[in-house]
Amino acid sequence: MKIIKKLDIYIIKGFLQLFAGTFFICLFIFVLQFLWMWMNNLIGKGLTIDLLGKFFWYSSLTLIPMSMPLAVLLASLISFGNLGERFELLSMKAAGIPLIRILMPLILVAGIISGSSFYFQNEVSPYATRELSRLGWSMRQKSPELEIPEGIFYSEIPGYNLFVEHKDPETGMLYGVMIYTNSGGYNDIQIVLADSGRMQSTADKMYLKLTLWGGERFRNMDAQQGSMLRANVPYMRESFVKEIDMIPFDANFNLMDADLFSHNAQTKDMHEIQHSIDSMSHMIDSARHAIYDNIQQWHMRKSIPAGRPDSLSIVKEAEQIQAFDSIYMAMPDDQRFKSWRTALTRAETMESESQFRALETTDRNLNLRKHRIEWYKKFTLSLACLLFFFIGAPLGAIIRKGGLGVPVVVSVIIFIFYYIINQAGENNAKTDVWTVESGTWLSTIVLLSTGIFLTHKANSDSVVFNIEGYRNFFMRLLGLRASRKLNRKEVIIDDPDYATLPQRLGELSEYCAECRRTMHLRRIPNYVDIFFRPGQDMRAAQLSDRLEAFIEELHNSRDNVILMYINDYPVIDPSAHTRPFKSKRLNMAVGLFLPLGLFFFLRIWRFRLRLRIDLHNIERINNLITERIRKIHS
Repeated sequence: MKIIKKLDIYIIKGFLQLFAGTFFICLFIFVLQFLWMWMNNLIGKGLTIDLLGKFFWYSSLTLIPMSMPLAVLLASLISFGNLGERFELLSMKAAGIPLIRILMPLILVAGIISGSSFYFQNEVSPYATRELSRLGWSMRQKSPELEIPEGIFYSEIPGYNLFVEHKDPETGMLYGVMIYTNSGGYNDIQIVLADSGRMQSTADKMYLKLTLWGGERFRNMDAQQGSMLRANVPYMRESFVKEIDMIPFDANFNLMDADLFSHNAQTKDMHEIQHSIDSMSHMIDSARHAIYDNIQQWHMRKSIPAGRPDSLSIVKEAEQIQAFDSIYMAMPDDQRFKSWRTALTRAETMESESQFRALETTDRNLNLRKHRIEWYKKFTLSLACLLFFFIGAPLGAIIRKGGLGVPVVVSVIIFIFYYIINQAGENNAKTDVWTVESGTWLSTIVLLSTGIFLTHKANSDSVVFNIEGYRNFFMRLLGLRASRKLNRKEVIIDDPDYATLPQRLGELSEYCAECRRTMHLRRIPNYVDIFFRPGQDMRAAQLSDRLEAFIEELHNSRDNVILMYINDYPVIDPSAHTRPFKSKRLNMAVGLFLPLGLFFFLRIWRFRLRLRIDLHNIERINNLITERIRKIHS
């Protein structure tokens, strides 16, 4: 007996063809979005074709793990949507093949894709990310005059900090320039203010030509004496109309060393990430022990022994405090002030060192969490390929719409929802609001529960995505009614009894008039009767049955005017004006909850007034049909 059937080959072939197409489409979209973010770093830099080709290649490799889950979702949704739209899925089920058996070959394919994604993330993606980072940072260093931002200090040029209020991208002019430079050393500090300026690279790309117009230069005059430590520092003030400075800067393209990006978790495989996690955990523990030892060294008195202090240690501690107080009070005022200043200085020093240690520990903890997130991300992003299949395939079987219309819209919505949850979880894990495990696995848990729900609904042929069902529900909730849409029958066997119809329609009109007089539909309904003693209005039920019988008989008419009139008959709901729900317990629960009960109370009152209008309309339409029948016979 063959394990792989021809049906399995047919399903796998159709899925792989769609997966290949959707994968390249998704990858192309992600690459375009990535290049749009890097557009300012690529334009006008004079980059060669081979460098741009490497940049596109490495950026594509880094975006493949993100493109594969979306491609699986879209391909599975389209493939099973096509099977449902062509009634092939229905034929398979009619032949006794369950949905799980139909999904089985593609589950194996999705598992292989998930494993390939994991291998790619662990082996290829770290290398591609490292090379892309090298190219990106090297591109930023080329032609730095194009990178100067507005409104913030730019410090990528060694020894210079530049601030520009406004920049004209067409002419390259800089306005409101402020330069803070210490190129001659930290004791030779200069500040330059200029109305406008322009920065250009020289022909050999070894210098930056800075031309300034209408400015002033402030320079320290006592740099050799180190007088910056004093309160009053003499300085030189120089005004200029135009000034040209040549800043040494190699603006040629130089590929940066790959070791500079070794700290990034995205450039490491799982073994390297685990090694870095162990090293950082050891460093964090060492820093904590150092902080503890430092506090012990600066402590002015001996600590009470660990554990629950006994009475002897408490007495000894009290005696030491009393002795210290007596010694302190016996000191002269100047020595007491000196001791107080010494203690305060030690406390401030200990506080500053503790803050520095805390800041250092916070940075290390953040880097540790990033490494742990990246370690878990290799699993979650791989499992997303398999879980998206369990979402896309059942959803396509339920919707039964193929092509690139509805599946693309549904896939984009689902993927955006997944991306938002994933990013929210990772951000909360990075900021230590959530644990790393809960933040990284949140999106996987959501996908798993969604996949189980949709697979169960598709396997049981549920109509959970039946638009008509949701439309009817909201129409009932809002009190809206569907209009009649009765068309002329192609074949009519029995014509209406036109001889007796006028008399019977007259009797129906008299019954409607009697209902209007006896049902008192204008009165405010009783709150207790609606929610706690609801009942069936037999007169409304009888009216609905008689009306539907007339409509069924008149539908056999060949006269288009009569067919137009019967489409104007209202749809009578016998219980709409008596109770909100059919369940007695649900009615009582809504009635006890006064705000919700008041809403349904007003809704019932509205339905009673609507029923009175419906009775008038039935009488009016009966008269019109009676006149039309008499006109036909005459």
